[in-house]
Amino acid sequence: MMLDRSTAIFLFVSLFWAPALFPVVVHAQKKNADFEYHIHRAIGPIHIDGRIDEPAWQQAERAGDFYMVLPMDTSHAQVHTVVRMTYDMKYLYLVAECFIAGPGPDMVESLRRDFSFVKNDNFIFFLDPFEDQTSGFSFGSNAAGGQWDGLMYEGGKVDLSWDNKWSSVVRRYPDRWVLELAIPFKTLRYRNGLTHWGVNFSRNDLKTTEKSAWAPVPRQFPTASLAYTGVLVWDVPPPPPGPNISVIPYVLGGVQKDYTVPGGNVYKKEIGGDAKVAVTSSLNLDLTVNPDFSQVDVDKEVIDLSRYELFYPEKRQFFLENADHFNNLGIGLMDMQTNKVDSIGLPEQNFSVLALQRKIFSRSNIGFIFINKQSVHYQPGKDSSLPVYSRYNRNMGVEFNLASSDNYWTGKVLALKSYSPGRRGDDYTHAANLQYTNRHWLIGAEYEYTGTNYNAEVGYVPRTGYFKVNPQIAYTFLPHGGWVLSHGPQLTSTYYYNEAFHRTDNETIFTWLTTFRDRSTLAGVLMNDYVRLLSPFDPTNTGIDSLATGTRHRYNTLGVDYVSKPQALFTFDFSLRYGGYYADGNKLTLVNDIGYRIQPYVNFTMATTYTDLVLPRPWGHTHFWLIGPKLDITMTNTLFLTTYIQYNQQTRNMNLNTRLQWRYKPASDLFLVYTDNYLTTPFSVRNRAFVVKFNYWWNL
Repeated sequence: MMLDRSTAIFLFVSLFWAPALFPVVVHAQKKNADFEYHIHRAIGPIHIDGRIDEPAWQQAERAGDFYMVLPMDTSHAQVHTVVRMTYDMKYLYLVAECFIAGPGPDMVESLRRDFSFVKNDNFIFFLDPFEDQTSGFSFGSNAAGGQWDGLMYEGGKVDLSWDNKWSSVVRRYPDRWVLELAIPFKTLRYRNGLTHWGVNFSRNDLKTTEKSAWAPVPRQFPTASLAYTGVLVWDVPPPPPGPNISVIPYVLGGVQKDYTVPGGNVYKKEIGGDAKVAVTSSLNLDLTVNPDFSQVDVDKEVIDLSRYELFYPEKRQFFLENADHFNNLGIGLMDMQTNKVDSIGLPEQNFSVLALQRKIFSRSNIGFIFINKQSVHYQPGKDSSLPVYSRYNRNMGVEFNLASSDNYWTGKVLALKSYSPGRRGDDYTHAANLQYTNRHWLIGAEYEYTGTNYNAEVGYVPRTGYFKVNPQIAYTFLPHGGWVLSHGPQLTSTYYYNEAFHRTDNETIFTWLTTFRDRSTLAGVLMNDYVRLLSPFDPTNTGIDSLATGTRHRYNTLGVDYVSKPQALFTFDFSLRYGGYYADGNKLTLVNDIGYRIQPYVNFTMATTYTDLVLPRPWGHTHFWLIGPKLDITMTNTLFLTTYIQYNQQTRNMNLNTRLQWRYKPASDLFLVYTDNYLTTPFSVRNRAFVVKFNYWWNL
């Protein structure tokens, strides 16, 4: 779906969180309901400076005595953390005193926003304003002041693409670092009159390799698990957020040139923007006109030896933010209109989505979704020299998401049917999975069926006409003492069958994973593969020749994976695979990442992939290199410079991308982006572009 072309108008309406509209059918006792933090209104003004010397902080209740989650979840934390919260009519305030275990610098990767949790000393807290144990907000900081914020979904996942207005300061003392922050109530969504919210506080300390939480969380779950939050008890209902209308306009200028075709520079001048309107505390309206994504990170290059289309994760913020709404909210409605592109015959198109969801039991829900893609004023086949596009494509489906009150049982059942011109019968898909997780065992299985005529043009469907079965089992040993924290076997198999239930391919993977107390990991891997080709396939993806449909291929692979401890300034990991390949060939793959940081300002990484293929004629001996150095400089927590170079021997392409971002005010940015693409054989410039983009978050 090409949504970054020409001018597009988007309308997005969502009703936040099912509990605001739909009552809970069954309400189970919360696991950590006895952990209560009582929040009281501040008795005076608060200045966000990390000093916590205001009278309001002296009178605020304190939360301490954190519980260890890692390495073991059987005792209190060794590193001490104290949290206080208060509020006034505009802001929710929090201060966290993170005491340190001994001398030495804090471990931080950089000052960049939304840092990697496992590579930074950090404090993060999780809010569940509707007490549904499914969705909420996350805020925090690393020890150098890099901010973290995100929307929470599926009971414990955090979507870091969400970006909003709030402020924080980190101040360093000899025995601790202190985070002080203020979150406008307008930034949050909550139901008026509700005096009990879910809350938990999380601390990650790399010097002691300890992760801890205020309300205890079993070690097999993330501290973000909303099933294990305590209770934030308000002295009176929190103040209503009041009118909340934000307009985020942007202006953009740029120049680009394609050196592969005749012509000069092409100049780009655009304006557009977003608007966010909180209609009620539970209803949010998002609109955008002429969206631009020039500042988005470039896709990471890969060596493509797959039989199917590659899937690249979405990185454009508008779609990431709103995609989460459709997974987790009571009601979601989206409508998008795109302009036509005459040069390729693409008509105007309209995209619309309707999603409904209702919570049942303690943390489960049922949902309905309808998706429509419609070409406007389009008659296919008028010009035989142009591509033919579908007049419409629709999908309609239902799902049930299972999550037990203790999070031990999770699962999903879904069914979808598609509607497309000329494609009827066997045009549906259905799937289910169920997983059980405790301290030692992980046991799960899933199945999936996709009919031959199932068609989801607003989505990713790499293959059709198959059944898939995927069982898995793992066991974790937890030694007492020693340098090994945990270890154990993992076994997973994936079997594909055609619609006559004849096996077409399968892969079985046995892994023994060892986690050391310094958080480094080592894994040994055994793999067994079987493939019966359903269509011709070039095992090098270079166009030399193809293996015939129906040919059968069996091979085994050995492997080893290692990831070094994250607290070191120099980090590295590698993954080695050696074994058979198609046509009785051999394949060697070595993936390596190294990194060095001058914390918190400079972070250098080098990603390398080497693939060596030995095949019969006409392919013979083939190898591919993929090399990607990246330099990330964070001069402050508001000024970032990133340079990324990628060389891909398989595609004969080298890409250079440099981006400077200045966050001159909360949620307002200036971007300068320069991009080069080169053909490596023979070496020449393919295209070149430079873009300046300015946006401003304006609260009305």
